[in-house]
Amino acid sequence: MKMLDLKFVDSIATIGAEDWNSLAGTENPFTRYEFLWALEKTGCTTQATGWEPHHVAVYSGPEDDESRQLVAVMPLYQKTNSYGEYVFDWSWASAYQNYGLNYYPKYVSAVPFTPSHGTRLFTGNSVNRDDIAKLIFDEMKSKAESIDASSWHILFPTAEENKLFETIGIPARTACQFHWFNRDYSSFDDFLATLNSRKRKNIRRERQKVAERGTRFETLNAADISPGHWNTFYRFYQSTYMMRGMQGYLSQDFFAELAQLMPEQLFMIVALDGDQMIAAALFFRNNEKVFGRYWGSAQDYQFLHFETCYYQGQEYCIEHKLQSFDSGAQGEHKIQRGFEPITTYSNHWIANEGFAQAINKFLDEERPHIEKYQTEAATLLPFKKES
Repeated sequence: MKMLDLKFVDSIATIGAEDWNSLAGTENPFTRYEFLWALEKTGCTTQATGWEPHHVAVYSGPEDDESRQLVAVMPLYQKTNSYGEYVFDWSWASAYQNYGLNYYPKYVSAVPFTPSHGTRLFTGNSVNRDDIAKLIFDEMKSKAESIDASSWHILFPTAEENKLFETIGIPARTACQFHWFNRDYSSFDDFLATLNSRKRKNIRRERQKVAERGTRFETLNAADISPGHWNTFYRFYQSTYMMRGMQGYLSQDFFAELAQLMPEQLFMIVALDGDQMIAAALFFRNNEKVFGRYWGSAQDYQFLHFETCYYQGQEYCIEHKLQSFDSGAQGEHKIQRGFEPITTYSNHWIANEGFAQAINKFLDEERPHIEKYQTEAATLLPFKKES
């Protein structure tokens, strides 16, 4: 086997779309080159925002080898805060501060602002994934030491990757999300027929309340989303953050860039009162799954969020025969609407031995509580009990 040459690059453009996607593919909308490049190009991932790119690229052979090829890539960011991660470590940062130590900078392998699980380490067929993971881990420890970074975190990897990272010495943390699964439903009513009577009536009542206001919905593919739609959507998107005293992480230019770079994987569902948009939700999709991500409304209409973000997404899955619906992080209110608890993972390497031991102990103690929560959440699902 040839010598492997690992590089850290400060822009995904250094790797390029063809090479990155040759390993990462384009099926997952969030790990393809176009999504990550749009974040960089529009200034969403920079040193100023606390997401400075340092992506990993592994080549077969040195730079002067004409047969050298890219054999592995992994997203990587140097972080100076914990915003936009959705795996919460603020208490860890606070503990560091209490002991007079710096938690930031740290390194994170993740999709910025996107709590959706998927592959994080992409490798070609000519290399062994275990060897690549060990090589990256060794280099990451040296890189962290060189700038006195506290840690390296891998957020929302697949279950298989979680095991790999655990095996090489990066402890795991578990969490819970709620996803909906399309069990070959022929219609939304077909899905409702699997629910117990009370929950079925509640959903029908919610949908009826929205319909009685005269609200109608349109599903727009990227080509049908006009500049006016984007402007209104972005105003709604920002309003959801402003209500919490925050600013949205993503810029309007970012969304416009996505519409140009990967139109086949996004669509918008708009809620209309007459011809006026009163709410909108932006979704992504691949050949198997719908991803619900960004939403906003003109004002707080009763049940409109549930209809726009959940029921319309479920109907889209059924109509297009897609297998599942990832509607994002958190949200126990999703359970009664048929979204089932699933386990998500993250992996955390801590440089300081004392803190590593304390955090690993915390992860061990936290895990059974997460498992209990997930088990209890499953008992609240609205489906009819099997006889």
